Amino acid sequence: MKAEVQDRGNALSGEALTFTLEENEELHVLHPQQIIAYQGPSSGRADRFMDVKGMYRKRKLIRADMTGPCRFTAALPPGYSVKTVTLDGKDDLLYDFKHLFYYSKGINMQTRVLSVKNMIVTRDVVKVRFSGSGSIGILTEGVVCEAALDPVQPLYVDAGSVIAYPENAVLELTVYGNHLASQHMSYHWKMTGNGPVLFQAGRQNRRFERENDEDGLFKRLLREILPFGGVFIK
Repeated sequence: MKAEVQDRGNALSGEALTFTLEENEELHVLHPQQIIAYQGPSSGRADRFMDVKGMYRKRKLIRADMTGPCRFTAALPPGYSVKTVTLDGKDDLLYDFKHLFYYSKGINMQTRVLSVKNMIVTRDVVKVRFSGSGSIGILTEGVVCEAALDPVQPLYVDAGSVIAYPENAVLELTVYGNHLASQHMSYHWKMTGNGPVLFQAGRQNRRFERENDEDGLFKRLLREILPFGGVFIK
């Protein structure tokens, strides 16, 4: 499989990816409505309902199974890009389903039900875990960063910026720093364990631009003076 990013042009209008699949190669696209061009046999695309246990019982999730030889282009939402992650069969990362764009042949998808606390924060019921060897494409906002967990020394990551974390990780929703710092930050995951954590920078970048471009001085003062003003005053 080959994936090419098309000319970005205006970043606000999004970008597109063109995939080229060779004979017998397969790719499962989880947002089939984003496919805007296709070249190949008509039988090379087969949409089907996904059988993902425990996920969105009242929703019908559809994926497009693309089989080579073919070539197709998928549009991405404004502000998003796709990061390809290669799996070797030893991975144990849990992903948000909303971040997944595609996965290749040889990859199996499983679900993990979240705790009630995690459901409230992430507004999701399950995480997705992949097994097998192949590649997956993750929708991200801005640069994707990676940090290694430690069994003792915690890693604090903005809860809304986390893309994936190890299944063995221990998570606690919290804030950190001194009194002023803890009052003016979004909730973070305090994480310990072994393995990498993936997180994105775009969400915070957009917040920074919005606060500096749209906020008046009075609103900025309230956000900085009031306890948890940075959380509740948007």
